[in-house]
Amino acid sequence: MSGPEGGKKKPLKQPKKQTKKMDEEDIAFKQKQKEQKKLEELKANAAGKESFTSGGIKKSGKK
Repeated sequence: MSGPEGGKKKPLKQPKKQTKKMDEEDIAFKQKQKEQKKLEELKANAAGKESFTSGGIKKSGKK
């Protein structure tokens, strides 16, 4: 132990992040991304990749 303080040093405090004001363009862009994400999920469900309707444990044909 070197010095009189000993032990762990506390990390320096980070300055608070300032909330960025969003422009109308930013809001429109985020909205467009949300819509696009929903469309991708619907396409995946329609293709049968993800099926939320069949829940529970899947059983095999073996006994």
